[in-house]
This record gives sequence, structure tokens and C-alpha cells, in this order.
Amino acid sequence: MIHHMALRALIGESMARMPMACLARGLGSALLAILLAGAAMDTAADQEDPRLGELFVALAEAPDTETAVAIEAAIWQIWLDGGDGTLNALMEQGVEAMNARRFRDAVGRFTDLIHSAPTFAEAWNKRATVYYLMDRLEDSVRDIERTLALEPRHFGAISGMGLIFLRRGDEEGALGAFEKVLEINPHARGARFYVERLRERMQGKRT
Repeated sequence: MIHHMALRALIGESMARMPMACLARGLGSALLAILLAGAAMDTAADQEDPRLGELFVALAEAPDTETAVAIEAAIWQIWLDGGDGTLNALMEQGVEAMNARRFRDAVGRFTDLIHSAPTFAEAWNKRATVYYLMDRLEDSVRDIERTLALEPRHFGAISGMGLIFLRRGDEEGALGAFEKVLEINPHARGARFYVERLRERMQGKRT
């Protein structure tokens, strides 16, 4: 059993390991255009891709939701690319099975992918998502832990942790997780919805 305090510590520690470049300011629109174009190129990519640092700066500085969504899509595209045809085929098969709610098949594909590429963060995140959908929360948490160890900026994994906190009735832990998502992407609508809702609920309990 993984305790709530340990989960909170994991989120805090993973965010502390974020590169300092992600705290930089002032990314120009021309550079952003280059980065977004580069993210669409057919190159080997994963959480180690050097383009991600600048994209996360751009995400934090995005002037509006539309821009943030475009940057987020570029980040996901890089995360999803294992840089190898076989790995990408396993990812596609796993996602297809997950979307069709063939969860056991999806777990099998993502497990094969993890065995083939154990440092591929998105493989762990995708299996964590399937485990969550199967109500296997402890298994999901373990895969989220691995995802964040490999990619501390993974806003999807941190959001998943927030949802698990909610399932467990830990509103404080959930609030902390969703606040971390907003630190990475201030325009994340889902995270903002939960932050506002949880703050209202917790404030109401104090009065």
C-alpha cells in the first residue's frame, strides 16, 4: 500500500527535478514556430528530446488557451514517439486497444513496450492510464511513479495522480497535484476546474 504522504512527496520531488530552463522567460513567437515545426518532424523522440525544454518554457508563457493547446499537442507528439517503428507500433496498438476498452490487451501491449524500452516514459504513463480505468489504483500509482521519475514535467501523469487522490478521498493531495499541473501549464482547463472546486470545498469545511 502506497500512503498519501508518499504520493505527495513524489509529486513535489519530481517537480523539484525540473530543469531550470523551464523557469526561463520570454520565448519569442518565431522560436516557438520553429519548435512546433520541429516537433512535427519524423525524428527519434521521447522525454529526452532537447526540444522539450523550450516547449515547456513556451507552455508556461503561452498567452492564451489556443496557443497552449498547440504547444501541449507538440509535447504529446514528442512523448509518444519511441523513435523506432516497432516501439511506435506497440504504442499505437496499445492506444487502440485502450480506446476500444480492451484493457487486458492494452496492458499487454504497453507491458511489451516497457520491456522493450524501459526508459520510455510514455509507455509507463499509458499503462498507468489503463490500470486506472481498470480500477487497479495501486498498479496505476506505481506506473505513475516511474513516469515521473523519467519525466518530472509530465502533466498527464501528475493529473492522473490527482484523480487517484480524489478517488481515495484525499482532497488536499488532489489539490496539490492539480496545482502542480497549473505550474507547468497555466491554461490547463481540467486542472483549473479541479483546483477551483477543491479550494471552494476545503474553504467551506473550514467555515
